Amino acid sequence: MVTELPEMVVEAGRAETARSRIAPALGASVTEIDREAIERLPLGDSAPLNQVLLQAPGVAGDAQGDIHVRGDHRNLQYRINGVTIPEAIGGFAPLFEARGLSSVSLITGALPAQFGFRTAGIIDLQLRSGAESPGGSAGLSGGSYGTVQPFLSYGAAIGPFEYYVTGSFLRSDRGFENPTPAYTARNNETEQLRGLGSFGYRLDDRTRLALIAGTSQSRFQVPAVPGQPARFTAFGQSSLDSADLRARQWQRGSFGVLALQHAAGALDTQLSVYARQSSVNYLPDLLGEMLVNGVAAETRKASLSLGLQADATWRAAEDHTLRFGLLASTDTTRNRMATTVLPLDAVGGTIDAPFTIADRATLTQQLYGLYLQDEWRLTERLTANLGARFDILQGPADGSQLSPRANLVWRATDRTTLSLGYARYFTPPPAELLARPDLALYAGTTAAPAVPAIGAVLPESAHYFNLGIRQSVGEALTLGAEAYYRQSRNLQDLGQFGSAYIFSPYNYRDGRLYGVELTASYRDGPWLAYGNLAYGRAEGRDPVSNQYLLDAEEYAYARGKYVRLDHLQTISGSAGLSYRPWPGGTVGGTLIYAGGLRKGFANSEHVTPYLTANLGIAQQFELPRIGRWTARLDVMNIGDRIYQLRDGTGIGVSAEQYGLRRAVFVSLSKTL
Repeated sequence: MVTELPEMVVEAGRAETARSRIAPALGASVTEIDREAIERLPLGDSAPLNQVLLQAPGVAGDAQGDIHVRGDHRNLQYRINGVTIPEAIGGFAPLFEARGLSSVSLITGALPAQFGFRTAGIIDLQLRSGAESPGGSAGLSGGSYGTVQPFLSYGAAIGPFEYYVTGSFLRSDRGFENPTPAYTARNNETEQLRGLGSFGYRLDDRTRLALIAGTSQSRFQVPAVPGQPARFTAFGQSSLDSADLRARQWQRGSFGVLALQHAAGALDTQLSVYARQSSVNYLPDLLGEMLVNGVAAETRKASLSLGLQADATWRAAEDHTLRFGLLASTDTTRNRMATTVLPLDAVGGTIDAPFTIADRATLTQQLYGLYLQDEWRLTERLTANLGARFDILQGPADGSQLSPRANLVWRATDRTTLSLGYARYFTPPPAELLARPDLALYAGTTAAPAVPAIGAVLPESAHYFNLGIRQSVGEALTLGAEAYYRQSRNLQDLGQFGSAYIFSPYNYRDGRLYGVELTASYRDGPWLAYGNLAYGRAEGRDPVSNQYLLDAEEYAYARGKYVRLDHLQTISGSAGLSYRPWPGGTVGGTLIYAGGLRKGFANSEHVTPYLTANLGIAQQFELPRIGRWTARLDVMNIGDRIYQLRDGTGIGVSAEQYGLRRAVFVSLSKTL
């Protein structure tokens, strides 16, 4: 179930309880999807993280599992048991399946001071614990698109030590989104290996040491687009069958977190260190891409992030709870490109004399942040969360900012809560995506940019306002409404500008985002239901960094006028209903509505809106002397709706992409 909930503390050991008290989100908008709700979703434990998050208000989907929260492109902060982990090059969602999660919370709005740098939304992941969820499962799922996925999870507690580990291997004929409306695409196989482990050791009743580590290793074929004409002559050839193109991409990511949690009287502390490594390697179809595009770029990008985070909560008085902390991180990104191009003659025609340009760059970025905030209970029903943070950026672009934050929460009645918040945000560039090509190397070739400018990606500064109301109706139904407005300087955006599935960042000098969200949730016995509807606008004007990525005409237009951001879904919605008709049985379904991502010149239009429905049925049963089993049947896109995600036009869009056609999956697992 997707619910709008106030902060909740679950009593466990004192160290674990202290961890939950360190980072509450008083005044922000919190949507929690708990363990029961995850299991009731179509695909259940096998659902990827992005599919789980699509059930939250203000979240819209995109290609390759990307999600957008309140009109932003990424700019998401992932927290695992309270520790911030920087996003990987290929996104963070591939590292996780629902199987290893106890709950997922999306925190948006005017965030309190402890949340910095990535501010469109906080994805707070609470991992399953061997102490709280002993045992596990092993099984096999499969179905459409040649999908086969064995999986295993298990956890236990042995005295003061507890652990929970999970892993899976996925093989499918549908890696990336299909570039055509056909059911399958040629050359689109993928193999993906995932693993996650959470380990904890209770040093005493007040102190706990935790280790969390995960990895994702993925291989993709890049789907071919039939019918593309050869526009160039290269290597003595001028014709091809584009359906035979065979490009490939590898995505790898791993992370590790070591955290020490301690509770001492009125003071709770957590000290953490983390490391995150990720890489993307793209190997083009050399001849095919030369004939179609005149350019074929072998791309290798690798990023390493190291960080230290300290957080503390001090209950200074009955009406004052102080929270303070710091974060320091360093990110190193290495870019290696070998771009095969054609030279141009004096009138701009191409010469069939391909050669390769080697372009390498290493970029380093450091972040430092401090925060202090006071949760001040003004009256029994009125609470203020006041604070500020100071952030410093050092790298290709430098910057710093003092950012005040203020939230006011009024519990007008026992069933009605209103919140009003303001936040000043400072958003550094995504270090893992930064690149600095030498444009002079490409002059006089088919890779020469139409706009020969390469301003450094700048930190974004924004004013953010949020107003919300939550109303309980009886014991089972909760209604909510939120309105937000964000005014940005150096608004950051991302686009996919080449053949590789890698995003590149750039800035608009001015940006504005605003919208409204409506939510409803219902839980009563075997019934669980929710619905979300969101309207939003996201616009930018005057590109001021990495201008070489843009089309010359669109760049000139956007310099003087606001343009819609390419990832904008003006209207989005989700709904779900599940029922447990008998012991061990679950029937549930979800709906996803999208108003259509942008297309056309300067993102002036949008693709056709679409609505998809998914269904999941699960049944537990016992077999003598064998134990408990669970069987699942899941049907995604029941109506086999053909819908387009992208049409290959607009700013930052390189190819057509279509959503998942009807797919049927079955799974069988045994409880361990």
